[in-house]
Amino acid sequence: MSAEDLEKYETEMELKLYREYRDVVGLFKFVIETERRFYLTNDYDMQVHSVQGEVFFEVSMADAWVWDMYRPARFVKQVRVLTFKDVNIEELNKSDLELPGG
Repeated sequence: MSAEDLEKYETEMELKLYREYRDVVGLFKFVIETERRFYLTNDYDMQVHSVQGEVFFEVSMADAWVWDMYRPARFVKQVRVLTFKDVNIEELNKSDLELPGG
């Protein structure tokens, strides 16, 4: 497989993933972004922990969708993320998801 073939394959996979995201985003209330993944969920719990002066975040999600083109199944029943990096949580505004003129 050439580098060009690999790039074409990855581009096709990203496009397929974007289309799936576009189809499911309206089902969810929150976007959660960590340094490694991007999630859609309707329910989450975030805890901030401090151990020996180090702060880390624990984010638990139920019935989530994960942006990961290498996963065969992107819907997951339970997710638990532990990270020392920033966690960004945004509530989706349903009007932002509607197409103009629709």
